[in-house]
Amino acid sequence: MAATPPTAWTRAALPLCLLGILDGEPKSYGYALLSRLGDAGLDGVKPATLYPALTRLEEEGAVEVEWGAGDGGPGRKYYRITEEGRARLRRDRAAWENFSRTVATLLTAEGEEHEQVSRS
Repeated sequence: MAATPPTAWTRAALPLCLLGILDGEPKSYGYALLSRLGDAGLDGVKPATLYPALTRLEEEGAVEVEWGAGDGGPGRKYYRITEEGRARLRRDRAAWENFSRTVATLLTAEGEEHEQVSRS
């Protein structure tokens, strides 16, 4: 079982993850997004974190909201990525890849230096 990422990491990456999910679907709603995040390993995301992130993405023009009928219950708020959201996704994905490569390089370099010092 993989370790749960620290909450601050999840919160920071959440908008990028949400845009990534929405880019692959015509539209989605909150519970389905939580489920997709959980399936991917981010099962610690709570509605109190998810909905403010979606609201910020909406305010920034990255997603649009549409109300639709629920499955036998009250209506649901559906989220759809916009063209502006796709442009942000491309930018943020490239920035994330560069950032994660840099962190991986530093961790590897630090680990190698530590091993060399330990062997001395």
